[in-house]
Amino acid sequence: MPIIKSAKKRVKVARKAAVRNSKTKRSLKSAVKAFVKSPSTKTHAAAQSNLDKAVKKGVMHKNKAARLKKQAAAKAKAAGVKPAATKKAAPKAAAKPAAAKKAPAKKPAAKKAPAKKPAAKK
Repeated sequence: MPIIKSAKKRVKVARKAAVRNSKTKRSLKSAVKAFVKSPSTKTHAAAQSNLDKAVKKGVMHKNKAARLKKQAAAKAKAAGVKPAATKKAAPKAAAKPAAAKKAPAKKPAAKKAPAKKPAAKK
């Protein structure tokens, strides 16, 4: 058991982090197992979501998550499952036509001063 105050705190913090990480890993494993057991759009989306969360929390490396997501997508395609729909931006209600907008008034271009020549050597 540590004696120094900062070392005691590190033990507490590390213990809390270990619990958080184990929860994330457990939910990830269960989501992936559910997808493998019965591939569907819903389970595929859940597995991808949990992989992204694990990467965001630093539990898993991003390249490993990308590899697992690719493998899951290949299994889903082989099983005939359509890929999970990606979130798209909501369409704007009523876009104004381009003709209705006024073009900004253009100012006449100012003439540039001619470039100065370097002084001649003596």
